[in-house]
Amino acid sequence: MGEYSVLRSKSNRLDRLLPPKPLFRAVYNKTNLVGLASDFQRTVVILHWTVDSLGPTVIWAHVLRDRLAKRNMRTMKKSAAGNRLSSTLFVVQRTAWLVLLFAPLCPTGCSQSAQPAAVEQRLDPSPSKALADAQTFILVGAGDIAGCKDLQGARATAKLIEKIPGTVFAAGDLAYEKGSAAEFQNCYGATWGEFKGRTKPALGNHEYGEPTASAYFQYWGAQAGPVGRGYYSFDLGAWHILALNTNCGAKDLGGCGKGSPQEEWLRKDLAEYPDACILAFGHHALFSSGVFKSHAIHPELKVLWQDLYAAHAALVLAGHEHSYERFAPQDPDGRVDAANGIREIVVGTGGRSHDPLGFAIANSEVRNTDTYGVIKLTLTPGRYKWEFVPEEGQTFGDSGSGECPHHAVPAT
Repeated sequence: MGEYSVLRSKSNRLDRLLPPKPLFRAVYNKTNLVGLASDFQRTVVILHWTVDSLGPTVIWAHVLRDRLAKRNMRTMKKSAAGNRLSSTLFVVQRTAWLVLLFAPLCPTGCSQSAQPAAVEQRLDPSPSKALADAQTFILVGAGDIAGCKDLQGARATAKLIEKIPGTVFAAGDLAYEKGSAAEFQNCYGATWGEFKGRTKPALGNHEYGEPTASAYFQYWGAQAGPVGRGYYSFDLGAWHILALNTNCGAKDLGGCGKGSPQEEWLRKDLAEYPDACILAFGHHALFSSGVFKSHAIHPELKVLWQDLYAAHAALVLAGHEHSYERFAPQDPDGRVDAANGIREIVVGTGGRSHDPLGFAIANSEVRNTDTYGVIKLTLTPGRYKWEFVPEEGQTFGDSGSGECPHHAVPAT
């Protein structure tokens, strides 16, 4: 009541312009209008609030429109200065009409990214498990997934994963634009959230819309590793998998260079698995043919690659570029190394959008820029197979196989 009483003492005429008292108080408490000099100023601010928060104000827009019209007629009989004011109020009156006209088309919250009104909770039809021989595991996924303005691509790739059993990896930029709690719940949750229980996530740059990626860690809980780090490891049979935080400039991460917390953890973790096949995934790539090199190629990851190369890692998966690109096995300096090299596959095809690629850089073997899809990896002791599975209606595909460097492959 305090703000309302003060405002009434400034101008008893306001009752003729504004809606009834209960709603009047709510509007004025929200916009903090006390102290504005004139009815006109207050009217403009209220209409500004109306456009920003349409839902509740539609109730009184009719009243505002009618009272503005009457006020305008009285003002037109006054001086020239009054005529100028009446013209301004006439514009404001027409604004009220526009609010009434377009309000049904724009529900509350339309100033934010478009989001589904409710999240459908469905049972995952393909839970994570080993195949019949107990030695074969499936790892399937992509990066750059749910754009809240258009979920069509994320829904298309979610349909693919529904049919593929195994563990899901999500290589960063999971919920656009800022990785907020609402975007995770309403956009990622409405698509790939169906597989949350069997998903291993990694941080992308869009998760750092908030400097500490708090919504990401809240959504995933223990599945994302220790809060603030975003790197962890797990096993799938004979394979040791590492989820990396490639946002090297992120707050509290400490970088990715030699001696950084993540690099020291990586070396120690790898040392504990000398006989395992090694696979790592994260959001950014060390190698990419992306058009803008500062976006596509991330030399700050080279030290982490050196540790992986020393441990004879077989595969690195990444996203960030919204396209598909597969490289031949190579060392951290980009030299082909068929015997000991790491094969990098960039699979930013989760559904957000498509990015063009530039001229192919050295060792790039396969590229595609117009197909959403997921990569399915079949992991067995000493061996792996990859298959790019495209969205329904598309024909691009890529498949092949490889062996873990310096790993004894069982006889078949």
